[in-house]
Amino acid sequence: MEDLFPQSETSPPLSNPTAKPKVAITLGDPSGIGPEVVLGCWKDPKIHDLADLFVVGSSTFLKEVTKLTPFGGQFVEISSPDEVASDPQTVPVLECYPRSLTKTIRPCHISAGGGEAAYLALKIATDMALRGEIAALVTAPLHKEGLHLAGYDYPGHTEILADLCEVDDFAMMLYLAQGGPIRGPLGLGVVHVTLHTALRTVFEQISTEKILSKIRLSDRVTSLFLKQAREEGVAGLPDQPRIGICSLNPHGGEGGLFGDEEKTLIRPAVEQAQSIDISATGPLPTDTLMVRAAGGEFDSIVAMYHDQGHIALKLLGMHHAVNITLGLPIIRTSVAHGTAYDLAWQGKAETSSMVAAIESAAILARHQKTFSW
Repeated sequence: MEDLFPQSETSPPLSNPTAKPKVAITLGDPSGIGPEVVLGCWKDPKIHDLADLFVVGSSTFLKEVTKLTPFGGQFVEISSPDEVASDPQTVPVLECYPRSLTKTIRPCHISAGGGEAAYLALKIATDMALRGEIAALVTAPLHKEGLHLAGYDYPGHTEILADLCEVDDFAMMLYLAQGGPIRGPLGLGVVHVTLHTALRTVFEQISTEKILSKIRLSDRVTSLFLKQAREEGVAGLPDQPRIGICSLNPHGGEGGLFGDEEKTLIRPAVEQAQSIDISATGPLPTDTLMVRAAGGEFDSIVAMYHDQGHIALKLLGMHHAVNITLGLPIIRTSVAHGTAYDLAWQGKAETSSMVAAIESAAILARHQKTFSW
């Protein structure tokens, strides 16, 4: 089985496995809701109990947020993660935007400047993670059009990270912790076989090999949440992660009436997963599968395309969902929402997803430091 966060020569283990993990938070596109979300969650003491946090971006935008929502703390410029020992009243910031760039960014406006700022912060944080200087990175959202205006031909964060880390086998997981509508003891994750692509290209991008790869990645990360739950003494845990596999066509293809991909592509991947002792079930019609999964029958779902997974999980708990990138040699989590220009810079930011992203990053970092990946 391939590793979820495979070891590489560029990602040495952190030197002090007993210390709190150092986690970098990028501002994403600062013209969007990122600065408000980051500063809004900073006062939550539990995230500082889990990790030493710092921001990669610019304090200029964070200070602007204080005009909307009082902060009362201080901003401290740092030049290295070694200087970080964060607390709810101090925000360490690794300044990475040139002043000339900062001047081009306007709140709630799509721009090349916003796209450039998001890429710069991500590149710096990723490089630090690859060098082993930080345990994980958490990203605020970027805007894909701004990214393209800045000259970066990527569909989003996930694909940039895969390129920077030089990996081909990767996946996005949206994850909701246990609670509310999620009844399973491990929460619920949804991994996508295809991601940011036109719907018309989904069929040509799906293969048995790719589906099997996502099933294996899903099993691997859910195994970590299972291990964490065992350490915490959670009751009613399954022996191994239970992975539900979505069909592609309505009603699972209705025996071939609505398409035969379930028989020719998906079922063979499920059978291969079962042959290597993964508890995979499917393909199953997605509309009923998601109901069963939320009720606790499955711990993770493999969806065939973006909206098949995103819509269902966000309806279950958009503001608490976490985006986890699988298959990288580093740990990266993110909020599950976008730049939200319609809500940004109004003091209305919902911070739950950022808090959950930081919590998830810290949990994964804990396992990375104590176990061989």
